[in-house]
Amino acid sequence: MAQTTGSTIEQIHALLAARRYSVTETGPGILRVQEVDSGISLQAVLENDILFFSLTCGTVPAAKITAALTRKMLDAGNGIATSHFSLHDVGDGKIAITLDNFCKLQEMGPDDEDDILSCVNFLLADVVHARDLIGGDL
Repeated sequence: MAQTTGSTIEQIHALLAARRYSVTETGPGILRVQEVDSGISLQAVLENDILFFSLTCGTVPAAKITAALTRKMLDAGNGIATSHFSLHDVGDGKIAITLDNFCKLQEMGPDDEDDILSCVNFLLADVVHARDLIGGDL
């Protein structure tokens, strides 16, 4: 039986809350997920059967996004193996640097639950390394 986005986002919310994450629905299909111990937050957005995750590493003046910084972010050997960097114009001449990940949901069974929890864990681990990697350039 096909699930609606509403029931799926509720299941994702319950799964993450059961794992001690603070979870708030901020809009239809959008969750703010906070790791309670570190305070690190990420956003989860459900679009059809794809759950997108995004974690902001920092917001900087656009001039700080140099060729050298971009090379670091795109380098295959940079130590960020499970997530990828994105740059988002947030207005006022500022750029948000995010780490992103996603998973494709199927039946919301144990495999999907494992994929969701893995994406969150990968982002939380990667952001520590990412901030060390790019922090000196910001």
